[in-house]
Amino acid sequence: MSNETTRRKFMSQSQAVVGALALGGIVLTDASGQTREAAPRGAMPIALASVSFTGLWYPGRPLTIEEVIDRAKEYGYDGVEINGKRPHAYPPDMLKSRCQQIRQYAADRGVKIYSVSGNNDFSSLVQEHRETQLVYLRELMRVSSDLGAKIMRVFLAATGVVQTAKQGGGNYEPAILMWAFDHNGYSEEQIWDLCRQGMIESARYAREFGVTLALANHPPVIKDYPDALRMVREVDSPNLKMSFEAPLMHVTDEASIRKAAFEVGTLQRMSRFGGDYARGPDGKISAAASDYQPSSEIYKYYVRAMLDIGDHSPIGFESCHLSPSLEFKEKSARMAAEFMRGVIREEQQVPRQATV
Repeated sequence: MSNETTRRKFMSQSQAVVGALALGGIVLTDASGQTREAAPRGAMPIALASVSFTGLWYPGRPLTIEEVIDRAKEYGYDGVEINGKRPHAYPPDMLKSRCQQIRQYAADRGVKIYSVSGNNDFSSLVQEHRETQLVYLRELMRVSSDLGAKIMRVFLAATGVVQTAKQGGGNYEPAILMWAFDHNGYSEEQIWDLCRQGMIESARYAREFGVTLALANHPPVIKDYPDALRMVREVDSPNLKMSFEAPLMHVTDEASIRKAAFEVGTLQRMSRFGGDYARGPDGKISAAASDYQPSSEIYKYYVRAMLDIGDHSPIGFESCHLSPSLEFKEKSARMAAEFMRGVIREEQQVPRQATV
């Protein structure tokens, strides 16, 4: 079956999801054909992603996992998402005893460890590289299980980031250029097939560890959320779901975000929001427009749509761009929690709509 035929068939099935909702006792059907009764309109937990405090995106020291947990508690987050690389949860550093220590530390403070984030890339044309990534992700599943985190955010391909002395922090551009050079001359379908095989094997491992993988609609292999949906359908495993993230869509108006949310449906397990935040003269907090998020309105659209379909999966704050200081990151994370709490609170009051 050609790539185009697969896409047409998949999109046709996805469109059928739109008609599967009704007010009252809502039964939700996702693009893979799974159904469940949607939960009543309620709260959506927010999490603090530790990647914001690795020391890569500001001059200064990284925070320990315990310090991230403390800040999550202080700023009003319900939980944390722990980044699966140094200085936080790189698997060789995370013996079972260390995981148990962190798990207890979070529990004692009433902070839930919602998820662990992988930084995997299954797209390499070099077999040894792909196999190394499989070992990394499998070990990270062990860490997730020991931490009590049931969800692991994953990629098809992550280009990574380079820490440059010139900038004094992280820089995506050199890593993106290297990734593009390594894949030059190979078709998108060849790369897709390699990624699919990596996800199939990873989903088998995930079942062993009792972990569910949440595939982010993140470039470069995934162009937009329909690609992530397509991969989940092709892998066809109960241990592979989605982390649908509205800011990564190409078009982020309300109708487009709502349509995407209804198509993702029961596959959703987590999401992300980001950016810098400021308090205006009226006392309201808003997100500054950036390449990652054209405006803070997208989160209102996202939260409303997800509550309408009965999804209450966590949404985590991350800040993966250069900032002037650790204090700036901390201030932004504090305001981000207040901002998202406000969005969720307002959208909980909006009458439920069960149509796109």
